[in-house]
Amino acid sequence: MGLVKISENMHANLRSASVALSRSINAQAEHWMRVGMLAELHPTLDYSEICQMLIRLENAGETVLTASNFNVSELAASNLSKAAS
Repeated sequence: MGLVKISENMHANLRSASVALSRSINAQAEHWMRVGMLAELHPTLDYSEICQMLIRLENAGETVLTASNFNVSELAASNLSKAAS
């Protein structure tokens, strides 16, 4: 585990969000970093699609995000089948 220096303002935002969402400050920071990283890697996905994929990865027991386990075409196919039904 490493240390990351952030601004006081960001730390205050993390503290507020962590209390509101019942997460530790570290867990909230990691959540925001994962979502932000995936948003940058996959700019066509919206927040709910990223969260859906993170839930699928968690349910599959995946802890590390890789290109193979974050399959955008799989998510798109899933969303199309939901829209068709």
